[in-house]
Amino acid sequence: MANPDTYDEKYAKWNIEDLPIIPSEYKYEVAKATKKQFTVLKKLMNDKDIDTVINACDAGREGESIFRLVYLQANCKKKMKRLWISSMEDSAIKEGFDNLKDGKDYDNLFESAQARAIADWLIGMNISRLYSLLYQQNYSVGRVQTPTLAMIVKRDDEIANFKKEKYYTVELSINDFTLFTDRIDNLEIAEQLKNLIGEKIEITNVITKEKITKPDLPFDLTTLQRECNKYFGYSAKQTLDYAQSLYEKKLITYPRTDSRYLTTDMITSTINNILGQNDFDTQRIKVIFNSSKVTDHHAIIPTVSSMSEDLSSIPESEAKVYRLIFNKLHASVGYPLIENTTKIVAIFDGFEFTSSGKVIIDEGFTKYLKEYKSKKNEDMELPDVNIGDVIIIENKEIKEKLTQPPKHFTEDTLLKAMEIAGNDSLDKNVEVERKGLGTPATRAGIIEHLIFKGFIERDKKNLIATHKGISLVTIVADTFKSAETTAKWEMELANISQGKSSKEEFLNTIEHEIRNELTHYKKE
Repeated sequence: MANPDTYDEKYAKWNIEDLPIIPSEYKYEVAKATKKQFTVLKKLMNDKDIDTVINACDAGREGESIFRLVYLQANCKKKMKRLWISSMEDSAIKEGFDNLKDGKDYDNLFESAQARAIADWLIGMNISRLYSLLYQQNYSVGRVQTPTLAMIVKRDDEIANFKKEKYYTVELSINDFTLFTDRIDNLEIAEQLKNLIGEKIEITNVITKEKITKPDLPFDLTTLQRECNKYFGYSAKQTLDYAQSLYEKKLITYPRTDSRYLTTDMITSTINNILGQNDFDTQRIKVIFNSSKVTDHHAIIPTVSSMSEDLSSIPESEAKVYRLIFNKLHASVGYPLIENTTKIVAIFDGFEFTSSGKVIIDEGFTKYLKEYKSKKNEDMELPDVNIGDVIIIENKEIKEKLTQPPKHFTEDTLLKAMEIAGNDSLDKNVEVERKGLGTPATRAGIIEHLIFKGFIERDKKNLIATHKGISLVTIVADTFKSAETTAKWEMELANISQGKSSKEEFLNTIEHEIRNELTHYKKE
């Protein structure tokens, strides 16, 4: 979308009197980096020997937008057909071409894409200028970046204002294990309890359960970025770059996906060429291969051709990402993890002393993920005791402990927070295209942008808000920093794509909010 000075040269200088900037029609321009390729396309699309143009972009809102903008910018008038597929297997592509849709069927989807882009532009151009001029600081405000920054500021604030509280536990050392109480806030009570207990204690309950844990699904981009941050310390952007490079080398499937499922037409090829070399749980096939849960793209998995490639020459960083994707796919069709858990309980004077342990009966899918897991996942076996057993206490002590503040966001935890932000505000009856803040493809860029703009900084693995970031969040109106705004937008955009509401109504609301904010400050 064109910058404001394309509409009027006066907008090249930032003046509060010139706000709001709300064009009657929106202009687009071709980016310098892609001009050459656009010219090739424009020539082909307007060739007299061509009567139909097929839109084969991603089967989703933004894919529709990319095609339509090129089509309109090229001033193309040819008949438009739509290839709508979410699998890149040859059979799916052929089937898609055999069942091309009419381009007009997706007019409403393009309306919703335009509504989203224009609304983002309006907020970015008007609200960024407003706050920058008011506070003499280069502020940039965006519907996704500002709520993300607000979450980091809020978390940092909770940590800064956290008051540690002392509490106590009474611990009893017994031959092979330790029994301990829950939190006791009063030291005197803890001391009384410790003194009242004699040299023995009776076991009042032994609870044993079989715990069955099913495997996780294969990766979408966000879960891949989170696990690469957790296990290897890679930033979201690094993971995306490594995955993109693996994709370009044809070693993994398309990485910018928000789906964790595979399409049913991939079953035979995936089992025969990738999964078949190991034993797998056939019950998992119908869970993972589910076309109805695939959006624009399916989950990230190794390609069939990568199975016969020599991977020794790829960089170590990429090899780690490939290996994790490979292991995750195998784990996703693995057998469940089966553990026996035991909880020993002894009650004395109304206080419950407990000890918990577990024994792995069948490691199941976890055998593929052993190299990434910590030691605490190993067996913690408790001795064989029964209800009514009287056990000799070898040592009694009071442990002083402190409540812990929340943890700073890391890229792993921030990506998760972005993914679920505002989802509580979504109407369960409205099927929205995007949930949370940003998309899997843009979240890494948002984090890097916040760092580049000086709103947050990295401190080892942690992401911390800067003074500039805190200042911006303090002054921005709630509408422009709340994740609920994005949820509200997505429900509106879903209605536009289904023809239940219009782009104009949606944009009128945004324009009204911008004017309100301007009036609020201009009055002052």
